Amino acid sequence: MKKSKSGTSSPVNGKQCNSGDNRRKRKMGEIAQALSVSPVDVATLRRMAISEGGLLTDEIRCQVWPWLLNVPPQVLDQEPDKVERENNKDYNQVLLDVQRSLRRFPPGMPDEQREGLQEELIDIILRVLKRNPQLHYYQGYHDIVVTFLLVLGERLATALVEKLSTHHLRDFMDPTMDNTKHILNYLMPIIERVNPEVHDFMQQAEVGTVFALSWLITWFGHVLSDFRHVVRLYDFFLACHPLMPIYFAAVIVLYREEEVLECECDMAMVHHLLSQIPQDLPYELLISRAGDLFVQFPPSELAREVAVHESMASSTFKDFELASTQQRPDSVLRRRRRQKQAALDSSAVKPAVAVAQPSTARRFVRLAVMGLTVALGAAALAVVNSALEWAPKLDLFP
Repeated sequence: MKKSKSGTSSPVNGKQCNSGDNRRKRKMGEIAQALSVSPVDVATLRRMAISEGGLLTDEIRCQVWPWLLNVPPQVLDQEPDKVERENNKDYNQVLLDVQRSLRRFPPGMPDEQREGLQEELIDIILRVLKRNPQLHYYQGYHDIVVTFLLVLGERLATALVEKLSTHHLRDFMDPTMDNTKHILNYLMPIIERVNPEVHDFMQQAEVGTVFALSWLITWFGHVLSDFRHVVRLYDFFLACHPLMPIYFAAVIVLYREEEVLECECDMAMVHHLLSQIPQDLPYELLISRAGDLFVQFPPSELAREVAVHESMASSTFKDFELASTQQRPDSVLRRRRRQKQAALDSSAVKPAVAVAQPSTARRFVRLAVMGLTVALGAAALAVVNSALEWAPKLDLFP
């Protein structure tokens, strides 16, 4: 902040500060009003969670997140069940993952407090899995659960994580990764719609979408070091359609356009670049862009293009899993690509599945989608409406 010679804030910056404080107070008032009416105004709470700054404080998140997930009050009041760890098939893996999660806790937290929270984290995970035997634990799940624990405490976190696991995260908790692969397959069609040059470069580099796997299945909790950024994204994701994290992954790649195009067109090099997320991203701008992208290119519109990527993605994931024990993943992917191309060349010519848009139309779409604004406006309304349409219908929901 600029200072005057006397050391106090300049009048201009002072006004900006007051304006920010006023917006914050006004937003907190709108949230309080939405919570006080009967029935609770969930649509307004969703708009508040999406709009600039999100839900502002953890105290507010404790009140609003249950409504965003449509968790009935009587469920929130239930005391957590006692957890039996002996003979639990998931306990050893959960324990290992939780022990490796030290960086997810606030720096400077006393060891005794952190160790207590880690025990609660283990209990929440095992409790949810026991109540829902159709769910399968995956590495990275604990990165989501710990966020809820740190914001809400064990009792509320248990209720919300269980609801999240049976809805937003359900596809990740299948016995196989088939549905997770399907969601990742939305990434490249989104990028292609906005920036064909970046899309084509990534295709030429044969980088695939594996770099975004940890982003998606942990809701970015594993890759962001600042907890404030993590909870801001959780505000956004909880208020939106379950596929919103993949749209946010796309805007990160698009935002780094220059870095990507300047990188050597090599699978290993591009994968390394994209898997390292900068910690100083303009999160509010990217949230706005993700909302715009969702409105411009809803999942239903991308379904055909996603299906085109399906067969290649499936073989890529299978080979990627083998690569860790056999050889470098880039060589495996290139071999698979050559095999696929040879099969295509030898088969009959098939009708094209997509028609290229005129360059002027592409420029228009790109300008509209990537507009430099953090005000969501109509995009926020459309995103909220999609979330309302998707959300499970209970009497609790207005």
